[in-house]
Amino acid sequence: MPEAMNGAESLVRTLVAGGVEVCFTNPGTSEMHFVAALDRVEGMACLLFLFEGGATGAADGYGRMADKPASTLLHLGPGLANGLANLHNARRARSMIVNIVGEHATYHREYDAPLTSDIEALAGTVSAWIRTGTGADAIARDGAEAIAAARTAPGGIATLILPADTAWNPGGGIAPVPAVPERARVSDDAVAEAAAALAAGPALLFLGDRAVRGAGKDIAARIARKTGAKLMAMQANARIDRGADSVPVERLPYPIDQAIAALAPYRRVILVGATRPVGFFAYPGKPSVLTHPEAETLTLARPEEDQIEALKRLSAAVGAPEGLAGTRLPRPALPGSERLEDDAIGQVLGALIPEGAVICDESLTTGRNFFAATHGAAPHSWLQFSGGAIGLGIPLATGAAVACPGRKVVNLQADGSALYTAQALWTQARERLDVVTLIWSNRAYAILRGELANVGAHNPGPKAVGMLSLDDPPVDWVSLARGYGVAAERVETLPAFTDVLRQALSARGPFLIEVVL
Repeated sequence: MPEAMNGAESLVRTLVAGGVEVCFTNPGTSEMHFVAALDRVEGMACLLFLFEGGATGAADGYGRMADKPASTLLHLGPGLANGLANLHNARRARSMIVNIVGEHATYHREYDAPLTSDIEALAGTVSAWIRTGTGADAIARDGAEAIAAARTAPGGIATLILPADTAWNPGGGIAPVPAVPERARVSDDAVAEAAAALAAGPALLFLGDRAVRGAGKDIAARIARKTGAKLMAMQANARIDRGADSVPVERLPYPIDQAIAALAPYRRVILVGATRPVGFFAYPGKPSVLTHPEAETLTLARPEEDQIEALKRLSAAVGAPEGLAGTRLPRPALPGSERLEDDAIGQVLGALIPEGAVICDESLTTGRNFFAATHGAAPHSWLQFSGGAIGLGIPLATGAAVACPGRKVVNLQADGSALYTAQALWTQARERLDVVTLIWSNRAYAILRGELANVGAHNPGPKAVGMLSLDDPPVDWVSLARGYGVAAERVETLPAFTDVLRQALSARGPFLIEVVL
């Protein structure tokens, strides 16, 4: 007679049946029955990370590219706490994640063992749905409801807290996933108001979420051409599909003065899958809301609504013609200069990005203009630093590579933030993932030097400067990467960068290039 299925196995089988095929893990004692179940059940790939922030960031990258949730497996409250920064980023990106967190057995929690904590309180800061399992016979049903919650538009983190005894006691079998509701249709009034705003004069279609992917941008471009509206994307987007033959859409600039100037001409701002443009931070004497003081902001479609269908109806309402092709831009040529400067690096990227690539961008300061320089590159997807918690880039690229094994992944990575989750390079090596990591080695938290001036903290002294410097001693990224099992080279000239990048893009497997600036 076959052995009865325990709670952990019933949960894993439910996850697989519900389309969750990858688990990004950093487990501990309380999760060992779940670990054993992962070994017994076919259909679930398991990737180990040496730090929980790597696992949660990878789940974010996977969700953005796969359009379905992966699972995490984290160890109790402290393990969840280690992963919270990248769960924050995932929440802001509206990534679908089934976030499984181990917990002490239900009868053990009252004894306040050393790792006891309020996991629900920690998870509540990032989760759209939370449940603590109460019994092994119901844990599969809890898992099925977590899948449905994660997949409900606009997408979110569903945290299932798994007490150890709900994993090891007899389970209740595989549970079906509840029906996931369709995205809501926007109202006729919202379409009519947007059409009226477009007819009234210079307007801005401010795009995010699905409106910057595939058909969304194309329809928005037809509307803009008919009405004279301007297209602009949010400053940080979970994913933009772009490149040659695609409509080039600029993002709202990050620097607050540039952002205010970019929005100043428009008295009507129409949000399509986007949130209201506000400052990333507060600055003395500068506004929080970045639109012109007299501007009207109205919403065509919220992130959880059907933006594509709304754009189609708006297109019909304004009489935009069908079938307008995207603006084909010439592919950037390699620069004639040999100086390793930001603009020249952007040109190299525009010239060499391979078709179908996934670009994971945590460039912060060095790469601020790379987006504009790559509008004419081969078609690719661009994943951005969405939540502001640094340390996302390397794990994000890892998860994207798992989701898209046939696509080259290129991580544009600031050196300071890379140090937060450099351990994810080890996972790339272990799984032989096809990721090229470009480290912009300016050996500083360069973005914060500009922020000192922005907040009015002028004439910084040696203590302040020292807190922003990474050059004493400089981090040896080549040695660090090789220590994790990733091939690496250092370049200090533009020709060397171009040559080594060509080689890395033509090979398979993880490779890191330290670009000394």
